[in-house]
Amino acid sequence: MPEWDRATVLARVRGSLRDTFPGMFGAEWERARDIFYAEVRACHLQVLAPMPGIKPVLHAAARLGPQGVVSNKGGALLRAEAAHLNWAPLFGAVIGAGDASADKPHAAPILLALERLGIEPGAHVWYVGDTALDMQSARAAGCTAVLLGPAEHDGGVANAAPDLAFARAEDLRHALASLANLGGLGGR
Repeated sequence: MPEWDRATVLARVRGSLRDTFPGMFGAEWERARDIFYAEVRACHLQVLAPMPGIKPVLHAAARLGPQGVVSNKGGALLRAEAAHLNWAPLFGAVIGAGDASADKPHAAPILLALERLGIEPGAHVWYVGDTALDMQSARAAGCTAVLLGPAEHDGGVANAAPDLAFARAEDLRHALASLANLGGLGGR
């Protein structure tokens, strides 16, 4: 298959491996999965680069109550990254692709994270993501869909259709700090 440049990867990689590889690689999808994971495991921690300004956001969110991570990245890889960044203590649940009965945009991974956190789903739960698929998943789980960033690879903010949108991590941090000062989101 032709090699993808970064822009192509960002535009195409939204769904989980188990949802996308069969369509991309047909009968050879399991072989492609094994090759992909071998390459990722060999270097992912060395090239890991968190979104700029996200660490203060995580600490601001922690003031509001328990938090978790839900991603379409494989669960084991996601947990290794949280540990590598020393962020694992911030999360009561780290749910990746393959950990729930279905992956995003299905509600199952968010609902599993909420179950592990002891939180009922509802509008009081903010699911923050950077893609239209994240917004779909949040709505499927009955949570408030919060977009961080421009969602440019998904056609922009309007196409992602979030309930709330923040252009920069600093904007989200300010909003979370204000909520913490006012007593939180309610219902937690």
